[in-house]
Amino acid sequence: MVTTRPDISGTFGMIASTHWLASAAGMAVLEAGGNAVDAAVAAGFTLQVVEPHLNGPGGDMVLMMTTADGSPVVVNGQGPAPAGADADTYRGLGLDLVPGSGLLAAAVPGSTVAWLTLLAEHGTARVHDVLRFAIHYAETGYPVLPSIARSIGGVADLFTHEWTTSAETYLPGGQPPAAGTQLRNPALAATYRYLVDEAAAAGPDREAGIAAALAAWQQGRAAQEIDAFARTSWLDSSGERHAGVITAADVAGFRCTTEPAVQIPFGDWTVAKSAAWGQGPVFGQQLRLLDGQLPRTDGPDVSADFVHLVTESAKLAFADRDAWYGDTDDVPLATLLSAEYATQRRGLIGDAASLELRPGRPDGREPRLPRHERFTPDGDFPAGPGGRPAGLAAGTGGEPTVGRIGQVRGDTCHVTVTDRWGTMVAATPSGGWLQSSPIIPALGFPLGSRLQMTTLEPGLPTTLTPGRRPRTTLSPSLAFRDGRPELAFGTPGGDQQDQWQVTFFLRIARQRARHVDLPAVIDAPMFHTTHFPSSFHPREAYPGELVAEERFGAAVLDDLRGRGHRLVVGEPWSLGRLCVTARDPATGVLRAAADPRGRQGYAIGR
Repeated sequence: MVTTRPDISGTFGMIASTHWLASAAGMAVLEAGGNAVDAAVAAGFTLQVVEPHLNGPGGDMVLMMTTADGSPVVVNGQGPAPAGADADTYRGLGLDLVPGSGLLAAAVPGSTVAWLTLLAEHGTARVHDVLRFAIHYAETGYPVLPSIARSIGGVADLFTHEWTTSAETYLPGGQPPAAGTQLRNPALAATYRYLVDEAAAAGPDREAGIAAALAAWQQGRAAQEIDAFARTSWLDSSGERHAGVITAADVAGFRCTTEPAVQIPFGDWTVAKSAAWGQGPVFGQQLRLLDGQLPRTDGPDVSADFVHLVTESAKLAFADRDAWYGDTDDVPLATLLSAEYATQRRGLIGDAASLELRPGRPDGREPRLPRHERFTPDGDFPAGPGGRPAGLAAGTGGEPTVGRIGQVRGDTCHVTVTDRWGTMVAATPSGGWLQSSPIIPALGFPLGSRLQMTTLEPGLPTTLTPGRRPRTTLSPSLAFRDGRPELAFGTPGGDQQDQWQVTFFLRIARQRARHVDLPAVIDAPMFHTTHFPSSFHPREAYPGELVAEERFGAAVLDDLRGRGHRLVVGEPWSLGRLCVTARDPATGVLRAAADPRGRQGYAIGR
């Protein structure tokens, strides 16, 4: 298979991210003697500036890391619901869904706290060392990507007439910026400089400096400005104006925690994911369902059999996600990930595409889906090109995801780093999108909208509850072979993250050769299903829909149609934005690759 980029290898350090400037920042930190954590933090803060439609300081993040001889851990940068965010309060406002945008959708910002906590506990650099790149681009300007221009253009009227604080930054001269021009954010640069100055004032000790920056964020000016701004009312996707419920006390009370990863075996591999407060375990459920069902290959599998089996396993796993996952101790995760449960469920995969949403009954328990996530396969199938409408305008609905028919609208970002000491980091920052909420003018960024992933129905794992994390789609991955860490990877994509990643991993794990060409695997035609309800407002579902790049070819696509898949054929390079770093434990050779889709991801190393 012809690939678009070289198979980068070396022994010093590797980084891959969804933006070349973030990859360059991370590599500069590695070259200066920093480790994988230092590099990831520098890249993460840079992403907050140069991909403002995909993440920001007011958003969230899930990160996984391991050392060469350590166990995988999950770093939680997903903030919880504020103390004042409960289902009764929101229903009292006349709402039946949490808005997809605006202040009521704001969880406590977690990503910035997580980056700084990670730096303190596992890094070697100082606050200035990791923030200087973000400050530079916010002050002097960064390139406007076509996806940024589209995102701003989609909300230009909203900014002009309602979110006027956002217009001041993103509508220079009163107009959306053109792709290829430079955009600045002086207020955000000032926020970063505030953190750097507070760190410097704490003296020469590195840890004391990071603690001072964290305090400045959680208890100082940043928290106070968030509190003050949330007391005003702004238009959101409900069509009404609402103030927020988040307070300075909520910001001060958040703690970034570290927890053991969930580990799922697959042949001589083990994949590490977050627990069921996020969607990570669906990766493991799909692997369990597919274990022993797929033959070995000599290259990336692009057959109709492969696409069909992976798609049908995804339908079952995500149905379980919607019925059982949440930030609660009541999730029957051990059973959901067991080989015995997978054996029971595997019989539901037939030769034809399923049009049903079929959560299982782990431990004999009856599943319960939120009202807005129930559908019948014989109901009206949504109208529009390829079987459904084009979707909501950016900023008025939920997370904008990579376009289903080739339009890259943006969604989130990713960075992965592996250093010469064998430390591997995979991080998926998101939220706080420029189109999610109005900018806080004194800080230069908006709050996130992750609470849209909760439900207002009582008694469910995802019911909006103060202090409970919304069930995030952010889902980075680590993979071990023969007990040693070998791959760190992830992708943007919301509900598609653990579909594209499963496809990527299976195309590696099932190849006969031990050394696999990473760019060739990433470049192979990609697909996903939108069969189950979206995690994002307003929770559309498209039963039986399968989205596949046209590069699969007519024979494969016709075969899939013949099996009953409601096929939407996407543009040739439209699905997925994978970033990967790898390490051969036997030789110490490092590799990296980034997806050419979106024309902005970049891998670098030596």
